[in-house]
Amino acid sequence: MCAIVGIYGNDNAARLASAALFAMQHRGHEASGISSGGYEDKKIYTVKKMGYVRDVFHEGTLGKLPGSIAIGHNRYSTAGSDSVSDAQPIHAKYKLGEISIVHNGNLVNKNEVRQNLIDEGAIFQTDMDTENLIHLIAKSTRDRLRDRITDGLEHVKGAYNFIIQSRSKLFVIRDKHGIRPLSLGRLKSGGWIVASETCAFDLVDAEFVRDVKPGEMLIFSEGYKAPESIQLFTGAEFRPCAFEYIYFARPDSVIDGKSVYRTRENMGKELAKNDSNSKTKADMVIPVPDSGVPAALGYAQQSGIPFELGIIRNHYVGRTFIEPTQEMRNLKVKMKLNPMKALIEGKSLIVIDDSIVRGTTSKRIVQMLKEAGAAEVHFRVASPMIQHPCFYGIDTPTKEELINAVMTKEEVCEHIGADSLEYLTIDNLKDSLGRDRNYSLVSFDGDYFVV
Repeated sequence: MCAIVGIYGNDNAARLASAALFAMQHRGHEASGISSGGYEDKKIYTVKKMGYVRDVFHEGTLGKLPGSIAIGHNRYSTAGSDSVSDAQPIHAKYKLGEISIVHNGNLVNKNEVRQNLIDEGAIFQTDMDTENLIHLIAKSTRDRLRDRITDGLEHVKGAYNFIIQSRSKLFVIRDKHGIRPLSLGRLKSGGWIVASETCAFDLVDAEFVRDVKPGEMLIFSEGYKAPESIQLFTGAEFRPCAFEYIYFARPDSVIDGKSVYRTRENMGKELAKNDSNSKTKADMVIPVPDSGVPAALGYAQQSGIPFELGIIRNHYVGRTFIEPTQEMRNLKVKMKLNPMKALIEGKSLIVIDDSIVRGTTSKRIVQMLKEAGAAEVHFRVASPMIQHPCFYGIDTPTKEELINAVMTKEEVCEHIGADSLEYLTIDNLKDSLGRDRNYSLVSFDGDYFVV
């Protein structure tokens, strides 16, 4: 998951980066960091701390980040620990000077590469897979940083977006399959922005230019009106992550040309079509807020059953799926969601959620709704059954954590206490997203195409 941003050619680079990170807080809230600098003094400054963007970046910290170049990161850990030492950006000095790196994704061969580097004498300062690239760049003997980056990328596999800041340039790389999203925009106040999601552009008053191409490296340099584009990898199939549309991304983002909101609405319509011959009778459709709202609206539109906000979310509580421990996820569910008893008492409900991963949230939601007096709770999931761990940036490292991998649909239904349970099929999901490209569906079909 994670959020990354790069700003080039604007005197307020760090402030714009912090605003973009604020817009993408949903992609990770363990830690936040920014590196800044520029061709004016050719130095790199870094501030990173545990916590939300609003707590890390204020006048005191932003004043320590001068320059017209900046990169930023919101952390959601899939590799490394949850300590500040594993917050990003990673800043280092090497033969050609200073660099700082931010990364979104997961390098599937990280352990092998790391051990090879250690055997060759490398000393690691963090547990993050991102640090591998720092060492690979440093050990390359090429004369230009762009060539050293290319050398380093030959050794890594997986899903990755990197933004690398030198003392005077910015390098942006998207992996050859384009698994994680990355977009390029032009700032109306001058300069350029690259960010994980287009929702960041709206806040900093930037115009969307295009998505970064799979396998592309963009290089921003002084004196050039537009970034230089180099295609590092060719011939690989474009495989964007379907989970971005299901859960990760903000609904107001457009990823690789497709509205996240509309695709989620389509998923709800597909669920309703599947239920069209069902004997299930319901009084209302209610979403699990917030990511279930567009799908619930789509279900209501397709089925003709009224849409209601039967569950109220406390927006001061973070996303439960990305909490690092089960204990914290259980607590956050209770703090985060509260049913509208006066609305749902005695009613039969269609409840729409975006996914079931571990089952923690689903079980608690059904329990809360029945305790509030719901007569029936029919749970509908706007994604297929998640049966395989994903190693490309989603925190599902073992199959045992995935409830759909260890239980049948009927067993899951009984476990969460629902009166019925249905999921999207993989074909439904493909119809919702559009059949114009082949998405990464690894969580659903186990197709580990990268390795």
